[in-house]
Amino acid sequence: QTGCTMLLDKRLGLSETRDLLELAGDYIDIIKLTFGTSALYPEAVLREKIKLIRSYEVDVYPGGTLFEIAFWQNKMESYLEYAADIGFTGIEVSDGTITLSAKERRQAIQTAKAYGFKVVTEVGKKNGAPLSILRMQQIIADDLEHGAHKVIIEGRESGKAVGIFDQNGKVKEAEMEALVHVLPNPESVLIWEAPLKCQQVTLIKRFGPNVNLGNIAPEEVLAVEALRRGLRGDTLEFCLERMTAEHWLVSGRGGE
Repeated sequence: QTGCTMLLDKRLGLSETRDLLELAGDYIDIIKLTFGTSALYPEAVLREKIKLIRSYEVDVYPGGTLFEIAFWQNKMESYLEYAADIGFTGIEVSDGTITLSAKERRQAIQTAKAYGFKVVTEVGKKNGAPLSILRMQQIIADDLEHGAHKVIIEGRESGKAVGIFDQNGKVKEAEMEALVHVLPNPESVLIWEAPLKCQQVTLIKRFGPNVNLGNIAPEEVLAVEALRRGLRGDTLEFCLERMTAEHWLVSGRGGE
């Protein structure tokens, strides 16, 4: 439930996917075939790739863009039927480009769950005015109440000028804190799209090594796991401080 790593897959072929999973499958929880790219695969290759990913007990989702197109075309159930047939284990429900009413969003979550999918939702807009913190909190609470497995905080592929990130990709910490302060367990229910190392470091230091991170590039999987474990200079000192504090707590010497 925590420490999730969601991989952003734009173009991996079967051999590359197999090599990645053999090397780093233990550190990947979800592979998202991002945007609408899965619609461009030869079907036989897509089926084989999904089968391969699932053989490593990794969840595999199509990007939220496909959901938005299917919803806009009034073909959501056909989309879900095909996604189930081809082997996807999860569906992303988002309205980064289109607009969903609260009722439509709830129905989409419940319909996808009825097809047997794990449902992740996404909060945030790709274009236009950003959502207020209060509105994001309301959507998160509603999504979880109606069955979402996790809620993604939009960060896009760039990680810049979107969500909790400024135009340089730096975390706007005041906004991040305002967002999570009413959530009882943000570490388990939120996935932060954080493609940049500086973002990953900030989130790990704030929420701990088991923070859920998304939009991780395939070539960065081991690097992110190293950040989580204090095997990079960026988080080594932080992890040593945590281990020292835990040691003193367990030994009963915290007052010395």
